[in-house]
Amino acid sequence: MKTLDETPKGVAYGLGAYILWGCFPLYFALFDGIPAWEVLTHRVIWSCLFLAVVISLFKRWPPVISALREPRKLGFVFACAVFIALNWGVYIYAVETRQVLQASLGYFLTPLVNIALGLLILGERISRTQAAAVGLAAVAILYQLFLLGEVPWITLLLAFSFGTYGLTRKKVALDGLSGLFVETLLLLPLGLLALAWLSMLGASHFSDTPSGALLLLSSGVVTAIPLLAFAGAARRLTLSTVGFLMYINPTIQFLIALLVFEEPLGQETLMSFVMIWVALALYSWSAWVGRARGEAVA
Repeated sequence: MKTLDETPKGVAYGLGAYILWGCFPLYFALFDGIPAWEVLTHRVIWSCLFLAVVISLFKRWPPVISALREPRKLGFVFACAVFIALNWGVYIYAVETRQVLQASLGYFLTPLVNIALGLLILGERISRTQAAAVGLAAVAILYQLFLLGEVPWITLLLAFSFGTYGLTRKKVALDGLSGLFVETLLLLPLGLLALAWLSMLGASHFSDTPSGALLLLSSGVVTAIPLLAFAGAARRLTLSTVGFLMYINPTIQFLIALLVFEEPLGQETLMSFVMIWVALALYSWSAWVGRARGEAVA
């Protein structure tokens, strides 16, 4: 049972996590001139090393060692690693190419993708309101497709990669911190090979400038800190509260795209956002009503 004393701490941790994630466009915009996939390579490497230090400090090695001793069960962990790496790479590319509005829309869309995946893959039952929310989100994407004449692939890849990551993560018996460490550990050999290949070709940007090297090194810390804050929030707050705080992240990204990067917001794109926001309002209302009914029954 959550105590009253723990709730304010949980909210503070949650706000910290989602505000940091929301400000990620400002951070990744600093990697100007470094290809997104090279930034991703360094993010994997330094995240793995930094998480190893964190796990040592928190004495969380037993679950990690237990997981690594059963390589046959690492299939789902590796799948998680692939999906999270895809999500990271697409997001970095979106920031570097100043398509943060599409990234923001992707993270607004993610909860609705989670509902759809739960229905299609897990066979979960959903309410009519939730079905309407998913349907409205689909209409929003089709609206962009037909009026803009292009597939909003950044939005779709971010939403489906993160949604599928969450779905696959349910099959992994590891907490968030240990799980992310094992995921980056499985990707580490690929990251090191990519870094070695870049160095052999003389195409690595790591040694170009001291500031660039420090930025790439910092990607591990920047990745881990919001995760630790989120873990602190998840332990202290109800799932519905965490779900509400989740909207802070794409909202900040949306504002940064408009006010800092000055990305154009056309009528078609704005209408897509409005439809997604209405869909999220329906989803949130349905979740709140369902929780209230559950408490009444209890």
